[in-house]
Amino acid sequence: MSTHAPHDPSSGTLSYEQAGVNYDLIDPLKISAQRAAAATAGHLSAHGFTEVKASRGESAYVVDVGPFYIASIVECLGSKALVADEMATLTGKSYYDGIAQDTIAMAVNDLITVGATPLVVQAYWAAGGSDWFGDAQRAQALVAGWKKACDVCQVAWGGGETPALAGIVESGRIDLAASCTGLINPKERLSVGDKLGAGDAIVLLASSGIHANGLSLARKLTERLPDGYLTEVEPGLSYGDALLAPTTLYSPVTEALYKAGITPHYCANITGHGWRKLLRHPGQFTYRIHTVPPVTPVLKFMQQHAQQDDREAYSTLNMGAGFAIFVKADQAAKVVEIAQSCGIAAWDAGRVEDGDKQLLIEPLNIRFGDDDLQLR
Repeated sequence: MSTHAPHDPSSGTLSYEQAGVNYDLIDPLKISAQRAAAATAGHLSAHGFTEVKASRGESAYVVDVGPFYIASIVECLGSKALVADEMATLTGKSYYDGIAQDTIAMAVNDLITVGATPLVVQAYWAAGGSDWFGDAQRAQALVAGWKKACDVCQVAWGGGETPALAGIVESGRIDLAASCTGLINPKERLSVGDKLGAGDAIVLLASSGIHANGLSLARKLTERLPDGYLTEVEPGLSYGDALLAPTTLYSPVTEALYKAGITPHYCANITGHGWRKLLRHPGQFTYRIHTVPPVTPVLKFMQQHAQQDDREAYSTLNMGAGFAIFVKADQAAKVVEIAQSCGIAAWDAGRVEDGDKQLLIEPLNIRFGDDDLQLR
């Protein structure tokens, strides 16, 4: 047992809240904003359109425009760019090609949860001053990485905004965000949970690492590591490099599923709130997990050094699974096969059951209930 005092940064459990992120404070604002936003839906009727009400509170907003649906989303990267900046100072390398993919993944991976094909991406790159863009290597890495991610997702890069916000964004830093618009065509591809039911399979797709969630915790953790970001996670792989593995883009999988005739009953992007995101659907279902994917080395390393138990880790981080697809049980094996053909490992990991709203991760004896996730 450690003999350090509780305030010693090198000891004790390190939670996401201690790292400066408290969802109990953030989520009420989200709920309030959702209610105000819902009151504006009637404006669509003036244009002859209607919203898909069930998309309220989902990862993307859907509008019925007649022959097809339009889905849209805006997402920011968060603090992962700070890790790239620290690692650039330590190694002399630019990591912004991967950071660009992370930013697009935040938007695209949310958009596809409702059954949409990503169509157009817009960029928002807000720097702390014009000099940020003067670093040619870094700026060109951001451009090249952004285009490469667009090519992987087969989306058009429509344009963007590059403000210099001295006094709002810290000098030498950049705040990155992306919006994405997509089509749900044919309309039968819509996936907002109305088809989800008992007996459905839960297929989990592998993550590439931390993705872009939990970076506040990851950065705080460097205070108790012997060599900070250069501490080895495994031989030849530093903590910083492991954190900067680009977020997996899952749209090639969802597009391949459509081409194979498989329409998911529901999807969940496992980002903020970790595996609690499997409880996102508003219905009363029990999600019983019987197979847990292997935890990526950097997440195992973080859990160990933050001294988190499994429940805390799985409530915050993706722990090896970045996306969940809910399908008919007899389609689960095909979904796994298609994901693997796209280069992404996948597991037929569990089943949906009628009953109390809860997530049961049986191999780890973890239970999350309805009160563990309040997003609506």
